[in-house]
Amino acid sequence: MGKELPGRVNVLGVGVHATNMKQAVRALISRADEKGKGYVCVTGVHGVMESQSSEELREIHNRSLLTVPDGMPMVWVGKLRGQREMSRVYGPDLMLALCEATRKTGHTHFFYGGKEGVADELKVEMERRFPGIQVAGTYCPPFRPLNASELEALRSLCAADFFWVGLSTPKQERFMAQQIDGLPVQVMLGVGAAFDLHTGRMVDAPDWMKQAGLQWFHRLCQEPRRLARRYLVNNPIFIAKIACQFLGLKHYTLHPMEQETT
Repeated sequence: MGKELPGRVNVLGVGVHATNMKQAVRALISRADEKGKGYVCVTGVHGVMESQSSEELREIHNRSLLTVPDGMPMVWVGKLRGQREMSRVYGPDLMLALCEATRKTGHTHFFYGGKEGVADELKVEMERRFPGIQVAGTYCPPFRPLNASELEALRSLCAADFFWVGLSTPKQERFMAQQIDGLPVQVMLGVGAAFDLHTGRMVDAPDWMKQAGLQWFHRLCQEPRRLARRYLVNNPIFIAKIACQFLGLKHYTLHPMEQETT
C-alpha cells in the first residue's frame, strides 16, 4: 500500500490497526488509486467479543486491509500499548471523511445495505452534503444470503472504488471477506449503523458520550431489547478478558502474517 499503516494492536487475538482518521483516509485513497483490493473492518468491543466464539470471524478481522478502532476501548488498549497517535475511527465518521476527501477526485462510491429505500436515501444525502461526489449506485439486499442471480445482478452494477456495506456485525464482515475478490470494487467498508445514522433513522450520541466511551449506553437506551445482551453481558466479559491479557494470565496470538505492535 502506498501509504503504509502502523502495525496492529492485539486485542484478545483481534489485530486492530494503531491508526487514526487521517491515516486511514490517506491509506484507503492510496489503495484505490493503486487499483488494489481489500476490505475494512470497523471494530469495537462487539466485534472483538463475537470473534472469541468464532475463529473464522477472528481470521476475517486479521486478514483485512484495515481493521480500525471503532470504539474507545480499542483506543484505550492501544494507548496502554504505547500507541500515542492511535485515535478512534468511528464508522459513520469514516464515511463522512472519505466522502469529503473524494468529492472532487473522481473516486466512486456504492452503497449496499439497509432496509428498503435506505441506501437510496443515503445516496441523496451524501450528494447533498458533498457536492461533486460520484455515487455509482445502490443496492438493498434481502435479509438472507444473495442467490446466484442476485449476486450476478450486483456484480453488473456495483463497480466502484469504495463499496460501503451497511449490515450488522458479523454479517457484514463475512459478506466482505466472501465477496471482495468477486466484485468489481477496490475497497469494501463495513460500517454498520452508518446508513441509519446518516439518513436520520437513528440518533447519534453526543460527542462527550463518545469520548467517554459511553456511546454503547446511548444506543442501549434506544434499542434495549435488541442490544441488552450485547452490552450488558459482553462489556463486563471484555473487561475481564482484557485485564487477564494485560496481566499475562491469558495469551492471544494474531495471524502469523500480521505485524503486531510492541
